[in-house]
Amino acid sequence: MSDGGTTSFGELYARSQRVAAVLHDAGLRRGDGVALVLPNRPEFFEITWGCQLSGLYYTAVNTHFTPDEVAYVIEDSDAKAVFLDITAASLGDLNRSVEVRISVGGHLPGWCAYEDALATAGGAPPLSDGSEMLYSSGTTGRPKAVRRSLPADGNGSWAQAVLELALTHKYEMDPSSVYLSPAPLYHAAGVNYTMAVNRVGAASIIMRKFDAEDVLRLIETHRVTHAQFVPTMFVRMLKLPEAVRERYDVSSLRCVIHAAAPCPLEVKQRMMAWFGPIIHEYYGGTEGFAGTTIGPEEWLAHPGSVGKPMSPVHVVGDDGNELPIGQSGELYFEGGPDFEYFKDPAKTASVYNERGWRSLGDMGYVDEDGYMYLTDRSTFMIVSGGVNIYPQEAENLLVLHPKLVDAAVFGVPNDEFGEEVKAVVQPAHGVTPGPALEAELIAYCRAHLAGYKCPRTVEFDPELPRDPNGKLYKRRIRERYWQGRASRIV
Repeated sequence: MSDGGTTSFGELYARSQRVAAVLHDAGLRRGDGVALVLPNRPEFFEITWGCQLSGLYYTAVNTHFTPDEVAYVIEDSDAKAVFLDITAASLGDLNRSVEVRISVGGHLPGWCAYEDALATAGGAPPLSDGSEMLYSSGTTGRPKAVRRSLPADGNGSWAQAVLELALTHKYEMDPSSVYLSPAPLYHAAGVNYTMAVNRVGAASIIMRKFDAEDVLRLIETHRVTHAQFVPTMFVRMLKLPEAVRERYDVSSLRCVIHAAAPCPLEVKQRMMAWFGPIIHEYYGGTEGFAGTTIGPEEWLAHPGSVGKPMSPVHVVGDDGNELPIGQSGELYFEGGPDFEYFKDPAKTASVYNERGWRSLGDMGYVDEDGYMYLTDRSTFMIVSGGVNIYPQEAENLLVLHPKLVDAAVFGVPNDEFGEEVKAVVQPAHGVTPGPALEAELIAYCRAHLAGYKCPRTVEFDPELPRDPNGKLYKRRIRERYWQGRASRIV
C-alpha cells in the first residue's frame, strides 16, 4: 500500500484461501455471487482472489454510490455474501438472499468482523476458477453487470488472462517489475489489471487515492517500472509546479499505460516530453469484444489514433452499410468472447447488428494504414475524468421534481475532466428560476445519486424542444455549449 504495509504473495494466497473457506463454510458454491463495497485497502485482493480461487463471481461496487445504489447492485447481482468497509454509509435492509455479511476494518452491528471470520474458517475448498462480474451502464440509466461463463478450471479469469499476455509480451513486464495503480479498485482497470500483475508475479503499489505529487514520490521511492493512468491524472500531474515535477526522479519508468477517456493531443504530447516516449494507450470496454492498442512510436506517427483493432472492425453508416476509409460511422467489431448483460437479454441483443457484429456505441473511422480514430459516441454517455456517467439517471430525477416541467442532462466541456455534467431545465408555471432554485435542484440530485453523476450547474429554459411524439431533442440544447470545441457527438 502506498501509505505503508506490505503483503507477500505467500501471505496473500494463504489469506485468500481462508476467505474461500469462510464462503464455502457458509454454503456458497461455484457460480454464486459476492459483492465488495470497499475502498482501496489490502483486504480487497484477499477477497477477490478468495472468490476467484473458489469458483465464485465477485462484484466490486463503486464506493461513491449512495446507499440505495449500492443496495440495488447487491440485489441485482444476486450476491449471497457482502464485504462492507466500516466507513461506508449504512446500507439499510439488504435482500434476504445475502446470507453472509462481513465488515472489513472493524465491527459493525449485525455484521461479522473480517478478522473474526478468517480466524474461525475451516479448510480451504477445492480450487475452482471464478470470475469478476463488473457493472456497466444500462439503457434505463441503472448499471448492468457484464457476465461471462465461468472459465474452465485452470484457466482463470478470461480478462486477466488476456491482460497477463499483454503485460508480458507487449509491455515487457516480468517478476522484477513494479506496477503503480492509482485507480479505484472497483474499476476494471484497478481490479483486473492488478490481479493480472499478480499473475505475472510483479510487485504492485496500490494508492489509497490519486494524488499527483504522491504519484511522483512513489515512482522514485519504489523505482516503479509500469503505471496506469487516465487523462485527468495526466492533467493534474502537468499542473504541478515545475519545481515540484523536477524534484522527483521518474527515470525508472519503462511503460505508462492510459485509457478510459479520450486524451487531448497536447496533454499526451507534454506527457511524452516529460516521461519519454513510453506511453501506451488502449481502447475497449468491460464487455471485451472490442479493443485496440497503440504504442508511443505508433502514436507519434498517427497522433490521435487509439491503434489498430485486435479483431476486424467495420465502420457502419446510418443506413447499415459499411463506409469507406476515412469516413466516420458507428464502429462494429467481429469476434470476441461471449458475454451477457446479467438479467437483461434485451440489452445483450442490442449490441448486435443483423450481421452478428457488435458495437459499444462509439463512432469513429479507420485510416488507410488501418489505425482507428474515435470521433464521438452514438449515445449521450458522459465521460468525465475517465468515468462513464449515464445522464438518464439525473434526468429521470429532475423531470419528477415538482418545480420542473422538463429536464435535459448532458456533458459539457471541462478542461480538466474532459466533460462535466450539465442540466438545462424548464421550470413549472409560476416558479422563479435563479440561483436558489439551481442550488435546490443540485442538492435534490445529490440526495438521490452519487455526487459525480449530478449536475455541477443548472440553467433554465422556458421551453425545451420536444417532438410531438415525446422525443427530446437534446442534441440541439447540447450544441450551444460545444461551439468551437471538439465534441464526441455530432
